[in-house]
Amino acid sequence: MVLERQRQPLRPAELPEPEPAAGQIQIDVRACGVCRTDLHILDGDLAEPKLPLVMGHQIVGTVRRVGEGVERFAPGDRVGVPWLGWTCGECRYCRGGRENLCDRARFTGYDLDGGYAEVAVADARFCFPIPPNLSDLGAAPLLCAGLIGYRALRLVGEAERIGFYGFGAAAHILCQVAVHEGRQVFAFTRAGDVETQAFARELGAEWAGASEEAPPEELDGAIVFAPVGALMTAALRASAKGARIVSAGIHMSDIPSFPYAELWGERSLGSVANLTRRDGEEFIALAPRVPVQTEVEAYPLEQANQALDDLRAGRFRGAAVLAVATSGS
Repeated sequence: MVLERQRQPLRPAELPEPEPAAGQIQIDVRACGVCRTDLHILDGDLAEPKLPLVMGHQIVGTVRRVGEGVERFAPGDRVGVPWLGWTCGECRYCRGGRENLCDRARFTGYDLDGGYAEVAVADARFCFPIPPNLSDLGAAPLLCAGLIGYRALRLVGEAERIGFYGFGAAAHILCQVAVHEGRQVFAFTRAGDVETQAFARELGAEWAGASEEAPPEELDGAIVFAPVGALMTAALRASAKGARIVSAGIHMSDIPSFPYAELWGERSLGSVANLTRRDGEEFIALAPRVPVQTEVEAYPLEQANQALDDLRAGRFRGAAVLAVATSGS
């Protein structure tokens, strides 16, 4: 499924099979998660994708062939491919352990063709082994919704009472992790979305309500998953002194102005950018121990446009995944 021009539907196409270069692996795609970042690419919020482009950066598949010099993986291995697809390894960010901030980074499904396809190639250094107890469909959302959420969760520190603003793919995964860690989760959704609020409580949330509501207790931290700048200030107003409010999105509407008194008390606003390979290794190892149970709405590859439309409209709970050639749900 190919994006030829932003703001237009994806087009089914037969493309030449991608060949693995030195350091790369060729992958038979089994599943690929559908992410809100894909919507931002499609809708033109992220302005400079490679075009034409095969989107998709939550890829689970089986190695078919390996390029020269690849020793980490062999044909038949099951692997995951995340958003971060390549970094320079030379800049001050890479040298300082912050490869997620690399100025020359290249991203899967944005600068590099991704997983809305039957076959993909990826740099073996940036892929992860997928544990056998994770299904193809269940593992796919972990590779961005889970990983970016995990990085955001670490950035809020030891917050005991944590708010999740927007309760979609990432929040439903991270709610389980936060509860596993002994935190209290307060879930915020669109007004009147009682079904999602009930879903949050099923996953262990202490409280669930509308984004405009004040939680029953002050928050020690919050992660804003929805791309709505006003939710950053809503979270700030709901927070206790010392709270960290983190945006987990790659794109967000403008944050409205607010009085300094709401920030005072060592509260802070911040953002998450991309991920590091260390994040991936830690989270892929943690998820089966929780264990994280992803709720998945599966679509065949040729229905990628429908999956994107349903994601935009919030027509399902959990995560959308394209089932390309899966071995289990």
